[in-house]
Amino acid sequence: MSIVVTGATGQLGRLVVEELLRTVPAGEIAAVVRDAAKAAPLAERGVELRVADYDRPESLGDVFRSGDRVLLISANDVGRRLPQHTAVIDAAKAAGVAQLAYTGVLGGPDADFVLADEHKATEALILDSGLPYTFLRNGWYTENYTDNLAPVLAHGAVVANAGEGRIASATRADFAAAAAAVLTGDGHLNTAYELSGDTAWSLAEYAAEVGRATGREIVYTEVPAAAHQEILVGAGLPEAFAAVLVDVDRAIGRGLLARTDGDLAKLIGRPTTPLPESVASAVAALRS
Repeated sequence: MSIVVTGATGQLGRLVVEELLRTVPAGEIAAVVRDAAKAAPLAERGVELRVADYDRPESLGDVFRSGDRVLLISANDVGRRLPQHTAVIDAAKAAGVAQLAYTGVLGGPDADFVLADEHKATEALILDSGLPYTFLRNGWYTENYTDNLAPVLAHGAVVANAGEGRIASATRADFAAAAAAVLTGDGHLNTAYELSGDTAWSLAEYAAEVGRATGREIVYTEVPAAAHQEILVGAGLPEAFAAVLVDVDRAIGRGLLARTDGDLAKLIGRPTTPLPESVASAVAALRS
């Protein structure tokens, strides 16, 4: 039996593996990756590599073993994720894994925005599979904002169509710690966790926080959805993905990413990372 992390070299996956290595012997961890060379540093630390590709179901045939605890990290190819997730679920069922944890979206079946559709469909597939499951319904990553400070600083503004909506974000490291907790602990089977930060904040508050960290005046500029779509496309985003982000802002405006259930802090045994700390770290990284 191993603890298996799919997408283990991705932004979230590598943090989950690091968190697991704090308490689990490396030989009991398996990383599912597409590129073994990219994952070589994990292999050097004793983590088992299992090479597979979501887009090639046949490559998943021997990736899982009976009794494995598996974390399916949602694929990042929005619009193509459902067949990819289906291939993983089918392989996990055929192998008889002991747990299939899945990183979905805050709100689960109640999330009514476009980005949630594939997550909801994946949860339904997992339920239909009959596998013991754990749904990790992740809220918004703070890094969705702090990793994109350059245009904010260039224009002195945070631009969005989210109105006065609030966001209970947490860092990827927070979410990774929660995933590691459910993969290594007991009592998490057939359970759904609504994971979000301890405190919800508005984009106006975020802009002010960036201003404090940089010593500059940064404002929140609300724009209509259509105008925001044009701005994102003009910045180089594909039109379809820009539309998804605009739709997420609408969801934020409706309060769908503001819930603070406390599940995340309980799983990780500490408060979630505060927004000011994340902003300060991001600004320091830009200056280094």
